[in-house]
Amino acid sequence: MCGRFTLAVPGEQLTLRFNLEEVPVLERRYNIAPTQAVVMIRQDDERRIVEMARWGLIPSWSKDASARARMINARAETVAEKPAFRAAFRQRRCLIPADGFYEWQGRAGGKQPYYARLATGEVFAMAGLWERWQAPDGMWMQSCTIVTTTANAILQPLHERMPAILAPEHYSLWLEPTIRDPGALQELLGPYPAARMRVYPVGKAVNSVRNEGPGLIEPLEQAGT
Repeated sequence: MCGRFTLAVPGEQLTLRFNLEEVPVLERRYNIAPTQAVVMIRQDDERRIVEMARWGLIPSWSKDASARARMINARAETVAEKPAFRAAFRQRRCLIPADGFYEWQGRAGGKQPYYARLATGEVFAMAGLWERWQAPDGMWMQSCTIVTTTANAILQPLHERMPAILAPEHYSLWLEPTIRDPGALQELLGPYPAARMRVYPVGKAVNSVRNEGPGLIEPLEQAGT
């Protein structure tokens, strides 16, 4: 699964990486959690735009927003059939940029957090879905979910799932709303190569969503916790 991630790069880096027309103004985030606003990139006609969305997808047909925290992830294997995700999978796909994510390993003394990133340290895109939901009072809310896939070899000891990280050459295909072939889209959602990633333990300060800052991603021997 993916329940916490980071995005702490300048807006200029996102502009270059994702071929954006405008430079987004970003806050450096080291502990992004469900129900918080996250950056997403979607296709709008012929251009890619950056918007904010609540992490925890609310289907357009939902009567209330109470399910949003439970829909932070969508399984790649079933995303085309699940009622909560199938409409968004057909026509409202997005990129959710990150430069790393956290996973926890169960131990006798409690769960140990780990930080996973690309070996190059570059920003990457997690496959996402987005929806617009109208509340009973007429207000509109934009929400999203992160698609997950089977964990690769480096993450398997921590958890059986990982976010579906898209290869840059697949961004356009994933974003194109006119492409609705489930098979072609699901082929993009396999595990990211383990050899291209780095995973290491970090301090337990990340366990609290109130904590922020670059110290959260320091390797455990440097974090001193």
